[in-house]
Amino acid sequence: MKPFNTLAVFAFVMLPLTAYAADYPAPKQGEWIAHNFKFHTGEMLPEVRLHYTTVGEPTGQPVLVLHGSGGSAARMLTPGFAGELFGPGQPLDAKKYYIIITDAVGHGQSSKPSDGLKAKFPKYDYDDMVEAQHLLLTEGLKIKHLRLIIGNSMGGMQTWMWGEKYPDYMDALVPMAAQPTAMASRNWMLRRMMLETIRHDPGYNNGNYTTQPSIMPIAITFFGIATSGGTLNYQNIAPTNAKANAYVDKRLAAPVKADANDFLWAWGSSADYDAAPDLEKIQAPVLAINAADDERNPPETGVLDRAMKRVKNGRVYLIPASTETRGHGTTSSNAGLYAKQLEEFLQAAPQKAM
Repeated sequence: MKPFNTLAVFAFVMLPLTAYAADYPAPKQGEWIAHNFKFHTGEMLPEVRLHYTTVGEPTGQPVLVLHGSGGSAARMLTPGFAGELFGPGQPLDAKKYYIIITDAVGHGQSSKPSDGLKAKFPKYDYDDMVEAQHLLLTEGLKIKHLRLIIGNSMGGMQTWMWGEKYPDYMDALVPMAAQPTAMASRNWMLRRMMLETIRHDPGYNNGNYTTQPSIMPIAITFFGIATSGGTLNYQNIAPTNAKANAYVDKRLAAPVKADANDFLWAWGSSADYDAAPDLEKIQAPVLAINAADDERNPPETGVLDRAMKRVKNGRVYLIPASTETRGHGTTSSNAGLYAKQLEEFLQAAPQKAM
């Protein structure tokens, strides 16, 4: 574990999220400050703010939920995800579980470049995020053991890392829309092209901009359409040139709320990800959930299947491609497509004493 000053300020604010309508307990927000947080680069910040959201009561079985790149806890509180999992009788019923959704370092309301440091903010990676999450849980929330870690996309990759770094800390792991292998191939190529496009915009000015670079909407839209959405879905909603143009126009017209430095740091943080070397360290049962039409993690490469052979107790659930799937976006947008498999997996996973 990296050296930290374990003295930290703990503040828990019981504030309901502004946008909330679902059949599960109202989410609450909290914040924990870690002092002298050391990043993998050797850089240190005197304070790192770690924001999080909880659903349910602390007396429930703890579950950690991890979001994707550029997202936050709020992205996991949608009807398609939380609405399918957190309600009464659902796989992660918040009356039974204590659900903790972190804002990763550089994301949401946690510390990030746009707080003031801009391009001087440390270039964090996934390992830094996982270290910060572990500190929040163990020192901030005093969680001794987790029933489950479930993460999507970036959160899925971090779920693999959790299983390797802290193999005794959880009963079960559900990495989604992710592979435990190096960030490479088309997934990284397109990420790099998106990042280079923004960096080469004169308006970016090496991160010292006063207004957001004008290329941001085009770069983000290009990457989004190229790497998420699902082939059958796109054919269904845009079967003609006119409809395809209308869809692109709508995407380009949507306001870009992301700060350029925050965006570059968040997406660039995946560059050195590679969970492959330590797969044998995983002790908890693993259910890897991917969509058959996932553009970033195409199953036809066999990469995931080969990796799973090295996991002691792991299996893959591949969601069949259909007009209901959204490619890489499937697991975050339609949990109903795998809720049954998740429930059965949790029922079978041995539970250690908390």
